[in-house]
Amino acid sequence: MAEDAGGGTELRLGMSLAEVAQLIGSSEQALRLILSIFLGYPFALFQRQFLFQKNLYLIHLYNTLTGLSLAYFNFGIQSCHSFICVFVQFLILRLMGRTVTAIVTSFCFQMTYLLAGYYFTATEQYDIKWTMPHCVLTLKLIGLVIDYYDGRKEMAALSPEQQRFAVKGVPTLLEVSGFSYFYGAFMVGPQFSMTQYQDLVKGELTDVPGQRPRSFVPALKCLTMGLCVLVVYTITSPYIPEEYLVSDAYLEQPFWFRCFYILIWGKVMLYKYVTCWLVTEGVCILTGLGYNGKDAKGVPKWDACANMKVWLFETTPYFTGTISSFNINTNAWVARYIYKRLKFLGNKLLSQAISLFFLALWHGLHCGYLVCFQMEFLIVMVERQMIDLVRDSPPLSTLSSITILWPVFYVVQQAIHWMFMGYSLVPFCLFTWEKWIKVYKSIYFMGHIFFFTLLFVLPYIRKILVPRKEKLKKAE
Repeated sequence: MAEDAGGGTELRLGMSLAEVAQLIGSSEQALRLILSIFLGYPFALFQRQFLFQKNLYLIHLYNTLTGLSLAYFNFGIQSCHSFICVFVQFLILRLMGRTVTAIVTSFCFQMTYLLAGYYFTATEQYDIKWTMPHCVLTLKLIGLVIDYYDGRKEMAALSPEQQRFAVKGVPTLLEVSGFSYFYGAFMVGPQFSMTQYQDLVKGELTDVPGQRPRSFVPALKCLTMGLCVLVVYTITSPYIPEEYLVSDAYLEQPFWFRCFYILIWGKVMLYKYVTCWLVTEGVCILTGLGYNGKDAKGVPKWDACANMKVWLFETTPYFTGTISSFNINTNAWVARYIYKRLKFLGNKLLSQAISLFFLALWHGLHCGYLVCFQMEFLIVMVERQMIDLVRDSPPLSTLSSITILWPVFYVVQQAIHWMFMGYSLVPFCLFTWEKWIKVYKSIYFMGHIFFFTLLFVLPYIRKILVPRKEKLKKAE
């Protein structure tokens, strides 16, 4: 009878959530995700009030149980996948130690487990399932074993960045679990290191040594910004659905409308990620994990877990600006553990290409991810060439310095920027070949044609517009 009663309660709760989700025009899984993210705030308040500088095992246990509870609330028994990978990672650390073998084994196991999850749960649309937080966990566990390996070296042999993240002690199972399941970052990130987590549980991440961090106001700012973006997304997204991109009605629209729709859709679609990252950043700040020391004026910085630079994201006219303002901690993780570790190749372009390929594979097995990051690689290359050309060319440099033309340049740059940002996101969101190729055909592959043309033409334009050094010396 008790089991029946419990099952009935769970069913009523599930139906209640489903009804609320239907009422607000969302899916039940999306509603569970949002609730899980916001639950971080009461969890953080409890930890601040009752666990600050208490026994470390209590904090590890609290973080493990709250994170596991969120996992079970969202994915039920499938939350066992994360526990399996955490336990195996602990065994790798203990049995293989600080070795290259441990790094290779961890990388292969964690990535294979994640990709197998993608393969067996794949659909033709984006679903919120256990692989979503698992991809965040995968990076966290791979980073842990690399930092653990760095801990074997003398400090002088490490770069300043490696010195900051190298793990010197031997983590316990409870410590690895608390690090993995920390409720402020388990579901959607951000990424953080074991050393940051260790400082958090010891109560060292605070702007007032020995006291709880004065982080309410910074956390409230993040929460407020997250709520504002959520409101904007909730109001606008129903009018700009991605399903419309593959509809016959979209194909019947004039060319300019199809391009403009992609521009607006790409911008609005990203707001759902911005919302999640701002809200979780606030949770991390509230606990103290977001503390990043003090600036030159002694003002505390709370951006250690920032995944968004909102002002830069909204104002930059450059693709590189958007990339550096979006999903910051994941990009920093790839730079630290993939890109910089490929230094032995002696080729920055090749290292960047491999890093982007890893990112595409980490996101999933759909071909759309590869196309998206291929476009990012191409666009960044062309944009850097354009910036260098304008800087080095006297006529272009003079033209760009005319103040009265700046608003015109800015509007044109932003239009190009967000048009092709949306263009790159089409395969990222539509996943399958049949869908994104249909959209690209409707606008005649203009992004590929535009940037590949510039890639081959810009060197010749540079020869014409940029004088040789010998000519510059004579001119002087």
